[in-house]
Amino acid sequence: MARKRSSQPGPYLQHLELIPKLIKDASVYPFSLPAVRRLQKLVFHPKVTFLVGENGSGKSTILEAVAIQMGMNPEGGGRNFNFATLSSHSTLCDAIRLSKASNQEGDSYFLRAESYFNLATNIEQLDPSIIGFYGGVSLHEQSHGESFFALFKNRFREHGLYLLDEPEAALSPTRQLEFLALLHQYVLMGCQFVIATHSPIIMAYPDAVIHHFGKDGIKEVKYTDTEHYLVTRRFLTHTRSTLEVLMGEPEDS
Repeated sequence: MARKRSSQPGPYLQHLELIPKLIKDASVYPFSLPAVRRLQKLVFHPKVTFLVGENGSGKSTILEAVAIQMGMNPEGGGRNFNFATLSSHSTLCDAIRLSKASNQEGDSYFLRAESYFNLATNIEQLDPSIIGFYGGVSLHEQSHGESFFALFKNRFREHGLYLLDEPEAALSPTRQLEFLALLHQYVLMGCQFVIATHSPIIMAYPDAVIHHFGKDGIKEVKYTDTEHYLVTRRFLTHTRSTLEVLMGEPEDS
C-alpha cells in the first residue's frame, strides 16, 4: 500500500499534566497508582510514544484519559462512537490537562483491545456503509487478528492522531512486523501515535520515545533497557536453562 509523505508536520499532542487540585481523593484508584501519583508531565513524541510496564501499572488508564479528553469514546472508536457496555472509565480524565499543537489532527481513533468485540458489534448496528472504512468485510466474519489488521490497514488516514491500547493482542509475530511497516507509512503521512504495548517487536520502532510505568513513577527508557526486550532476549538465547529454572530441576529417575 503506497503512502505519500506528509506536507503537514505533527505533533498534535505535546504533553499531559496532572492537576493535583482537581483530584478529589488521592488515596483511591487510579490516583493511588505509583505512575499516576508521581505524574507531573508526560511528554509525547511528535511521531510515536510507547507506554510500557507491568499489568496494572496505569498505561491503559492514562491512554483512556487522553482518549476521553480528545473527545473519543472510552470503549474505543472515533469521535462519532458513543456506545457503552459498562461505564467503567476512571476519573483521571477530569484531573489532567493536555497541551495540544495549534494544527488540528485530521482524524482520530482509539483502539482498545479488551473492548474491540463491542466496537465491531456497534459498527454492525450502525449504517452498513461504515464497514467500507474497515475494508468492506464484517469484522465479525474475520478472525480476531484479521479484523485488527483490517482496521490498521483501512481505517487510518493522513494527519491523524491514533491511540492504541495493546494493538498486538490479536496479532501473530509476523503480523506485528507488518504492523510496524504500516506504522512507519502512517508516520510518513503526518500521523501521531500513542501506543500502550507489551510487544518487544512493536516497541522496537526507532523514531519513538518509550515511557516505562513502574513503582517509581514514569521514566523514559531505551528500547534495549526495557524488561520486554531483556526478558525476551534472554529466553530466546537461553531457552533450555530458563525453562529449567521456571520448572525446577528434573527429578532423578
